[in-house]
Amino acid sequence: MTTNTVVTINKLVPSGAPTLENFKVAAAPVPTKDALKDGEILVRTLYLSCDPYMRGRLSGRTDSYVASFEAGKPIDGLGVGVVEASSHADYKEGDIVTGGAFKWETRFIASAKGFTKIPSTNGMSPASFLGVLGMPSFTAYVGTITLCKPKQGETILVSAASGAVGQMVVQLAKARGLRVIGAAGSDDKVQYVKDLGADVAFNYKTVKSLGSAIKDAAPNGIDIYFDNVGGEFLDVTLKNMRPNGRIAECGMISQYNATAEEAYHIQNLAYVVMKKLTIYGFIVSEYYTTPAYGEFIKEVSQMLKENKIKYKMDEVVGIENGPQALLDLFEGRNFGKRVVKVSDPAHRL
Repeated sequence: MTTNTVVTINKLVPSGAPTLENFKVAAAPVPTKDALKDGEILVRTLYLSCDPYMRGRLSGRTDSYVASFEAGKPIDGLGVGVVEASSHADYKEGDIVTGGAFKWETRFIASAKGFTKIPSTNGMSPASFLGVLGMPSFTAYVGTITLCKPKQGETILVSAASGAVGQMVVQLAKARGLRVIGAAGSDDKVQYVKDLGADVAFNYKTVKSLGSAIKDAAPNGIDIYFDNVGGEFLDVTLKNMRPNGRIAECGMISQYNATAEEAYHIQNLAYVVMKKLTIYGFIVSEYYTTPAYGEFIKEVSQMLKENKIKYKMDEVVGIENGPQALLDLFEGRNFGKRVVKVSDPAHRL
């Protein structure tokens, strides 16, 4: 093999919907161990993560918590891979690593500082460390447990409840005795949310009135809202919150591709005052060095061991299909946690 597949950005997209024309998939020379500098590793990519936050990185904005992609350079993000060569004492050939510095390349060389070694997969797919034991699930834990501090008997509403984050929010909340209401964008997704244990689930795209659907599902109001979508859903939910309610602001994917003319303008913000609501905006990366991360790993690992968790992965095969796999997120065409499978753990390309 003399080529290496690389996904780069052709042109950044400040607003509106990105298209495949904004990406370039090309061949490049394969990096070799002879090119390693001290402290570097050569990684063969196994799985790449497609996440909503990456839309912001396509915008070129400079005021975000994470840097934008650069035109002409490879995309990077969360991933899992296998070390094929190392000049770092803590890493050796065959180690499985994860981290947020994965270039969208079949193989790449990088400083070992940006990666974490996975001691053992315990028979699980390496992709699990991008899903049920990865960033999306930890995001669910931080927003639901660490910040909103749920109490048994409370009612929680979860938007995008079948997604990478939402499906874990549903299960973590049920495990603590909450009444769970989930919203999703298709009937099969709604059924999946019910299968996860939600007490009520509805298709937000087909209900006659979003406000009525929420009111019917929670006639006494919402104690906690885990927001993945923003826009009208957030606006309507503000009216249906109970006094002293809490909102975990995880994402606003309904607005990520909106132009200035298309952006939804919140009208019910006054309810934050009238109902004494607390809105938590948070960036999950800031919690990896807090006790919450250890608590998350301990709890979710135990739930997995006891078969008390379901987690749906949505796998697209081939790095060349990565751009479309990412774009699908913003149209709701994924079902579960979207990843791109680049290579097989036991197979050398």
